[in-house]
Amino acid sequence: MERIEVLVVDDSALIRSLLAAIINQQHDMVCVGAAADPYAAREMIRNLDPDVITLDIEMPKMDGIAFLEHLMRLRPMPVLMVSTLTEKGSEAALRALECGAVDFVGKPKLDVASGMLGHAQEIVDKIRVAAAAKVFARTPLSSVPQKTVFKSTSNSYRSTEKLIAIGASTGGTEAIRAVLEAMPPDVPGIVITQHMPPGFTRAFAKRLDGLCRINVKEAEDGERVLPGHAYIAPGALHMLVAKSGANYKIALSDAPPVNRHRPSVDPLFRSVAAQAGPNAIGAMLTGMGKDGAQAMLEMRRAGAWTIAQDEASCIVFGMPKEAIALGAVDEVLPLGRIAARLVEQAARMGGGLIRV
Repeated sequence: MERIEVLVVDDSALIRSLLAAIINQQHDMVCVGAAADPYAAREMIRNLDPDVITLDIEMPKMDGIAFLEHLMRLRPMPVLMVSTLTEKGSEAALRALECGAVDFVGKPKLDVASGMLGHAQEIVDKIRVAAAAKVFARTPLSSVPQKTVFKSTSNSYRSTEKLIAIGASTGGTEAIRAVLEAMPPDVPGIVITQHMPPGFTRAFAKRLDGLCRINVKEAEDGERVLPGHAYIAPGALHMLVAKSGANYKIALSDAPPVNRHRPSVDPLFRSVAAQAGPNAIGAMLTGMGKDGAQAMLEMRRAGAWTIAQDEASCIVFGMPKEAIALGAVDEVLPLGRIAARLVEQAARMGGGLIRV
């Protein structure tokens, strides 16, 4: 079996050494080089043609985001970002995902050596995912043409009984952005689980809130799910939906990880199946693994309409593929058609009007 060839780019000699050691301990990958700055990395990419790059964000001469933008425009390839778990670092990591990075790994602020070794399994797992990911050339966000917004022609689906549930993992931040940016302000409440660590979900929600016509926020325990709002599961907590009279509310849980994840898509979809049944619509977006597939089947059996992102538009066709294989999906659609379909299906469901 051919090994995954990895180039490490980081200005810290310690981090370069630790990452190289972690990579070289794996039977299926090898560190073919380590660069201290983007200029050295550029030459190594030309000479070594690696399969995956691990890329630091804060570096001398050229920061990692600027280098990533150049790379994804001129020579798209799988990139795994390495970001310090700070508010500033989380915002930069999200920007990197917008620019085309496959995923990111948190770099510890204290006790770096033991912290990196403690995350060794996560690092190599994400390198494997990156190596298999579908990478697209990206256009900088500022020059992307204005997307069409699907304006509602009727308020017939503005009902407290309707709910949209979305699950995603690798590649999901940009897929979720594409879906939410196209939503009209009177869309039913949307609940979202995206695999993401603590410290990143708040920045992710804030970033989306500034881009979308609907309100986007990190979910809080006990709050009511409102139309025109999207709620992101907080990192390290499962998000579920509970019923409160005619309304839905958020319930957060620190129960053990499900499918190795917390937040996990399974608890969210399972709660939506139980509480919303035929009043719900589910969408499974790009992601690695099978999290949410079984629970999406429960949603469909409970009468919900279910959609999966197609292989061609997925960064990683893992979670949608598993859901499709179980018979949990009514429709398979490219990412660009999912928002419109969610709105159309919600309109068809009917229901009572909201009094405001």
